[in-house]
Amino acid sequence: MMTKPLCIRQRRAAMRWMIGLTAFLALSGCGANWGWYVVNPATASGYANLKFMLSGLVYTIQLSATAIAISVVVGLLVALPGLSGNIWARRVSRTYVEVVRAVPILVLILWVYYGLPQVTGWTIGVFWAGVIALALSDSAFQAEIFRAGIQSIARGQYEAAYSVSLGYRDTMRYVILPQAIRRILPALGNQLVYMLKMSSLVSVIGMQELTRKANELVVSEYRPLEIYTILVLEYLVLILIVSAGVRWLERRLRVDERS
Repeated sequence: MMTKPLCIRQRRAAMRWMIGLTAFLALSGCGANWGWYVVNPATASGYANLKFMLSGLVYTIQLSATAIAISVVVGLLVALPGLSGNIWARRVSRTYVEVVRAVPILVLILWVYYGLPQVTGWTIGVFWAGVIALALSDSAFQAEIFRAGIQSIARGQYEAAYSVSLGYRDTMRYVILPQAIRRILPALGNQLVYMLKMSSLVSVIGMQELTRKANELVVSEYRPLEIYTILVLEYLVLILIVSAGVRWLERRLRVDERS
């Protein structure tokens, strides 16, 4: 007699096959008038369209990498006062985190691009407007990640550092932060993935990244389903590669810690 767990596994396998077959039939054009020719690399026009869409990949990566690098630094600078014994420093840090986290990122992008130049008198291009908005929004989350990571380090680590005459700065630099970063690396990796996805919102101000390229192609080709499907696959592949890189780095740090 077939056991219950085996029946469950077989039903799940059958369900996966059905879902896969349904997806294959849908993408192959059964039952609908698909227009995959617009992104078919075997044709000259399809190849040109794919090349046009992929040309936004460089801007997406540059935008996300620059924003995440800035947000990590700003987040650390915001987190440290929040851990101090000064009540006013803690309040300033907490206020920054709560205010920035409360503003939707799309609204922040629009404000930085259209409002900040009027306040400062500076001319800001779409790239740096996107970087500033993304980094500012993400820095509040980075601050909380760093705060949690630093607070997870045992008090004895501080006492051991002070016992060998290390000051607060050197204690943080050589003792606390290296351990904290190992613990918060998965969260930092999640924020990088989040930044890659949120970079698509910068298309509203004209940034020529992946989403903007897809939108422009839809306007000229009138095939939104096919083009946005390729856009989904582009983000999927990009984020899977980044996620694999983060997991490799986690394993590498764990090996270094054990050795």
